Amino acid sequence: MKFELDQGIAILENTPSVMNNLIGSLSESWTSKSEGPKSWSPYDIVGHLIHGEKTDWISRMEIILDGNKNQVFEPFDRFAQFENSKGRSLEDLLEEFSSLRDSNLTYLKSKKLSTDDLLMEAKHPDFGRVILSELLASWVVHDLNHIAQTCRVMASQYKQEVGPWKNYMGILM
Repeated sequence: MKFELDQGIAILENTPSVMNNLIGSLSESWTSKSEGPKSWSPYDIVGHLIHGEKTDWISRMEIILDGNKNQVFEPFDRFAQFENSKGRSLEDLLEEFSSLRDSNLTYLKSKKLSTDDLLMEAKHPDFGRVILSELLASWVVHDLNHIAQTCRVMASQYKQEVGPWKNYMGILM
């Protein structure tokens, strides 16, 4: 499927409500567990999404739109949520994520990006040259990845409890 900004925005607009509906009313026993060491809980995932809203997508879009093809993105701290979310409730994190996402999408839409804008470049510290449409498509897939990760982490809590049905549960493989 070719990237279309409006179609991507539709996913980005839905993610906060998807996350809120999926985990917002659940007990900590569902939202604080991970799949083990070096794995994230649903709570951690929301913190990570917040950090991305603050420091990744829009700031990198601005670097690209600045027009300096040689400007390099700042590295993204994929683990900042562990410090930034300390002591906060999941409800607070979900509200902040929704608010930040709304602001970022309002700003994105205000840019009225053209086809030429979507082809503008900058440098990623690991990947080299990237274009704006790739960044925006990655934002969409990043959301979908973390929604799937949230479901997988929660499903793994019942990995043993489903008994022999585990063999039919692709999410548990």
